Amino acid sequence: MTDPRDERHARDRFRIRPGELLAILLFWSFLATLTATGRLLDPRIPEISGQLRAALISLAFIEYSLWAVLTIPIVWLVSRLSADAQRRGLRLVLLIVLGIVVAVAVNLIISKVRGNLLPVPPGRSRPGPRGISSIELVGDLIVYFAVLGAALARNYFLEYQARLDETRRLQAETAQLQAQLAEAQLAVLRTQLNPHFLFNTLHAISSLVERDPRGVRRMIARLSELLRHTLEETSEQEITLERELELLKRYLEIMEVRFQGRLQVTIDVDDSVREALVPNLMLQPLVENALKHGVSAIEDPGQVQVRVVRSGDDVVMSVRDNGPGPGDPPGEHGVGLRNTVQRLRQLYGARQRFSLRAASGGGTIAEVSLPYHVAPIR
Repeated sequence: MTDPRDERHARDRFRIRPGELLAILLFWSFLATLTATGRLLDPRIPEISGQLRAALISLAFIEYSLWAVLTIPIVWLVSRLSADAQRRGLRLVLLIVLGIVVAVAVNLIISKVRGNLLPVPPGRSRPGPRGISSIELVGDLIVYFAVLGAALARNYFLEYQARLDETRRLQAETAQLQAQLAEAQLAVLRTQLNPHFLFNTLHAISSLVERDPRGVRRMIARLSELLRHTLEETSEQEITLERELELLKRYLEIMEVRFQGRLQVTIDVDDSVREALVPNLMLQPLVENALKHGVSAIEDPGQVQVRVVRSGDDVVMSVRDNGPGPGDPPGEHGVGLRNTVQRLRQLYGARQRFSLRAASGGGTIAEVSLPYHVAPIR
C-alpha cells in the first residue's frame, strides 16, 4: 500500500516551478523568432508582399505559442505519471495516444488559422477548411515527442537528484547513529570500569581497617574525591593530561597507604603535552595493572614509573613496574586493560596503539600511543 505522504512528496518534487515556466516561454519564443526570421530572409520569395510577410510572421508566433501552451500540461501529465508508480505500466500507451490526439488537434488548429490569416490572391475566393495533412501531422508528432522527451529527461533528472539527496540523508543519519553507538559503547565501558575500580579500592581499604585506621581515613577521603570526579564528569570521554595526572595522584595516595611504604612512584611528563586531551581515567587502569600484577607479586619494594612524552604527532604514555613480567606470551590482564583497549579503539580507531611487553632488566611496560590533539576528535 502506497503511503499518501510519499505520493504528496513525489508530486511536490515534480511540480513545475516558475523558473521552468519562464524557460519554456523563452525556448518557444526563440524558435518562433528564428522561424519568422527565416521566412523573411527566404531567398525563394524575394518579392513577398507586406501583408503576406506580416501573416507569415504572425503564423509563426501563433504556432509556437500554441506549442508553448501545450508544453505545460504535457510536462505536468508526465510528472503525474512518474509520481504514481502504480500507473507507470500504462504510461507508454497513454503518452502515445495523447501524442496522436495533440498532433491532430494542432494540425487542425494551425490549418484553420492559416486559412483565415493568409491573404487571398486577387481574383480568388477564400478556400474552405481542408483536411489533415499527413506531412504536417508527422511534423507535429515529431515536435510532440521532442517535448515528451524533454519532460521525461526532466523527470529522470529530478528522480536522480531525489535519490542522491536521500542517499546523502541516509549517510548522514548512519554517521549520526554510528556516533551515538560509539558514545553508548564508551559509556558502557565507563560503567564497567568504575565499579571495577571501586571494588578493588574498597578491597584495599578493608584489608587495612584494623592495622592502619588513620591511613584508611585518608584512603576514604581520596576515594570520595575520585568518585565525585566520576559522577561530575561521567559524560566527558576526554580530559586534559594535566587533569588526568591530578586524578592519578589521588589514586596513588590511596595505593601508597595500602602498600605501607613499599611503593615508590615516579612521574615524568613533558610540559608540551600537559594540555593534550587523553581518555578520561586512562592512566589509572595502567597503574592499577602494574600494582596488581607487578608490585603485589614481589616481596621487594615496588617501583612504578609513569612517563608521558610527545613523539611526532602522537602522545605516548607508558607505565613500567619492577614485577615479575607479563608472562610468556604477554597478555592483557583483567577488566581494566580490556576496557582500556576497547576505549582506545572506539575513540581513535587505527590511530591508536596499545602494547604490553616485558621491560629490559625485568618488569612490565604498558604503553599507549594516541594522536596529539587539544580539541575533541570526532
